[in-house]
Amino acid sequence: MGLFSRDKPKIKTQTTKKDGFSGWLKCTHCSELIHVNELQQHGNCCPKCDYHYRLSADERIKSLADPDTFQELYGDLQPVDALQFVDTQSYPERLASAREKSGHNEAVIVGICKIHTLPLAIGVLDFNFMGGSMGSVVGERLTRLIEHALKNKLPLVIVSTSGGARMQESILSLMQMAKTSAALAKLHEAKVPYISVLTNPTTGGVTASFASLGDIVIAEPNALICFAGPRVIEQTIGQQLPPGAQESEFLLKHGMIDAIVNRSELKDKLKELIAFLTHSTKTLTELEAEVSVGIARK
Repeated sequence: MGLFSRDKPKIKTQTTKKDGFSGWLKCTHCSELIHVNELQQHGNCCPKCDYHYRLSADERIKSLADPDTFQELYGDLQPVDALQFVDTQSYPERLASAREKSGHNEAVIVGICKIHTLPLAIGVLDFNFMGGSMGSVVGERLTRLIEHALKNKLPLVIVSTSGGARMQESILSLMQMAKTSAALAKLHEAKVPYISVLTNPTTGGVTASFASLGDIVIAEPNALICFAGPRVIEQTIGQQLPPGAQESEFLLKHGMIDAIVNRSELKDKLKELIAFLTHSTKTLTELEAEVSVGIARK
């Protein structure tokens, strides 16, 4: 043996992991390491900094609706390629990809459910389906939901997350802004309450229509809420926006939304608001009758 030779160390080394994912993630907001189990236990919010990650429509409904009370409506309505639109892919190809990614056939799920035993109509946008973009079917499902709420005097809750109108449907998509807004105007005239919940991100034609028309508009913390994104604004006006200018905290400070509610408190807050608003929508005659009954009992 040479002077400097030695036996190889008898240490077992594993060159490849059996499982490529260890379960640990780095928070994109605070850069702390968090485990995926912790994230799930905290409603997909970082347990260190409370940064709110996106939820799918299914996860959102599960977090808000009482167990086994959600009934989907109008799920048979599906988009068509009326304009034969093609960019880098055809529209049907994009729809097929979105269905596979989200597990749904459109960017919104609508139906009825109960929140802490209170019945309501609910619509939830899903960013996993083409960025939660609003096409003709999204607008139609929401409009029918609004009309269902009007007919049955059900409080309405819509949870928004969207990149705006869907370019593959062009003017057909833009028409949904007017259609949903007109339906909500009838709901307002009938004094049926509508609560709009804005999550990260809510942008474009969704922000410019039904998302901003709630009797009460609440948002999750640090949500991007705008019509055009910060990069587009800065390119247009040639100036940088103030820090956080399009986030929910800035909008609350300037009166554009009514409240910021943590995800863990959202269900309780919706119950509180619905209970208050449904009582306050009673007519003067109904209130006088209740008072008269109360006096008679005394």
